[in-house]
Amino acid sequence: MPISQQVEAILFWKAEPVSIKKLATLLGADVATIQQGLADLEQTLKGRGLTLVRTDEEVMLGTAKELSPLIEQLTKDELSRDLGKAGLETLSIILYQGPISRADIDYIRGVNSQFIVRNLLIRGLVERIENPKDARSFLYKTTLQLLSHLGVSKIEDVPEYEQVRRDIDGFKQSHAEPQPTQDATNQPEAN
Repeated sequence: MPISQQVEAILFWKAEPVSIKKLATLLGADVATIQQGLADLEQTLKGRGLTLVRTDEEVMLGTAKELSPLIEQLTKDELSRDLGKAGLETLSIILYQGPISRADIDYIRGVNSQFIVRNLLIRGLVERIENPKDARSFLYKTTLQLLSHLGVSKIEDVPEYEQVRRDIDGFKQSHAEPQPTQDATNQPEAN
C-alpha cells in the first residue's frame, strides 16, 4: 500500500496533530519518504472535503476551507445539544484528574473517548496542553471558562474535589495490573 494511504489512515485514526518524525517511526520510513507521502496525499485530497493541515513538524487532517460554512453550522448544532452521560462522565474525569491523557481517560471509562473529548474541546470546556513527560502526546485540562460557568475560582473549590480525586486514584490502583515478581528459581544461590 502506498505510503500516502498509510499516512492518511494514521491521521484519520489519530484525529489530532502527529509529528512527521512520529509518522516516520510508525511506518518504518525515513522523513524524506514521509514528506513525499504527504505531498502525494495533499494532491489526492485537492477538490475533496478534507485537506492536509501542516506545520514544519506536525500534520493532521482538516476540513477543506470551502466547507467552513457547513462545518460552522454543524458545530453550532452540536453545541446546542446536551453533553449527555458520556460527555459529563468524561468532563468529570478531566475536572477531577486533569491534566490527564486521553489514554488515561479511556482507561478510567473503559471505552474510547476520542469523540467525547473532541466535543468538549469544541465547546471550550477543556483544553489540550503538551505533555511535559512525553512530547508525543497531549494532556487535557479544564478551561477557565468551565470554572467560571461552575462558579468556582479555582479547581480545588469544585465540590468534594479531594474525595473524588482519592476515589478515582483508588479505582486506578485497584484495577492496575500486578507488577511481576521475580521468580525465586531465577535468583542466584547464596553461598
